[in-house]
Amino acid sequence: MLPLCAAAQDKGYWRASNQTAQSITGDIFIAEGKLTINFVAFPLAQIRKLTSPEISALFDADSTSAAGANLYRLNIPASRRFLHKNTLCGSEDTQWMVTYVENRNLHVALFSGPNMPVLTFEAISKSTDVCGTFNYTR
Repeated sequence: MLPLCAAAQDKGYWRASNQTAQSITGDIFIAEGKLTINFVAFPLAQIRKLTSPEISALFDADSTSAAGANLYRLNIPASRRFLHKNTLCGSEDTQWMVTYVENRNLHVALFSGPNMPVLTFEAISKSTDVCGTFNYTR
């Protein structure tokens, strides 16, 4: 079981802070069991906490702690449109989400594909399932 502080770090309301987030998702809200994007809630299941090497591989972060990084399972249909009629993963369903909290910033990576993403430098550089990374702030 995850410590309460580690499990809850990514929960709450987050304001879009990079161009990708501002043009596709807008602000988001993460709660126990759901992710809300553009006033639409999607079921969300926390799978596991990430390790420091996984965080570094995915977000190019110099992290010594994985306390605020989690892998989630979700299903957002490819047909779902968000801001400016954008989709999250093009013509693929979004099936995985990784969150990493650093200070007051939330980094999010979305993945398509039925298999759990492998979070190493090599696997990510060769993956066709990486949909994009989004940044948010509090």
